[in-house]
Amino acid sequence: MKRIITLAAVGLLCLGGGASAQGARTPAADIVEARQAAMMLSGVAANAIKAAVDAGQPIASQRFATRALARWAHAVPGAFPAGSGAEAGVRTTAKPEIWSDRAGFEAKAADYAAAADRLAELAAGDDAAAFSAQLAVVRASCQSCHDAYKS
Repeated sequence: MKRIITLAAVGLLCLGGGASAQGARTPAADIVEARQAAMMLSGVAANAIKAAVDAGQPIASQRFATRALARWAHAVPGAFPAGSGAEAGVRTTAKPEIWSDRAGFEAKAADYAAAADRLAELAAGDDAAAFSAQLAVVRASCQSCHDAYKS
């Protein structure tokens, strides 16, 4: 798991270096691309956690990944500042409702953060059934936000 995250981070750093070498970038475009990369990495982490659960690995082996998801979950609202929608000049699947229904978006993000926090807490224990059930809650909270705010 750590190897996957490390390789993904190295890949993103390489991509980032290539992007900055291509020409001038706007701060808003950088924000969009950074949040897209973080969303992808959170998907990688969630899928790796699910694979570990399905393989019967000890839940303690998922402590790092669950803490990473929880940290990202708390950062999600800040990854969508005003001006980082379609007007940023970078392809984005973020719907305008993220900004026009900010309270709703932040409520869904808070649900995700609470679910991810609980998953990280459970990773410190040994209740595999509770961990697996909470992973389903985390994935559902992700989907709920995507259903409402991603095109």
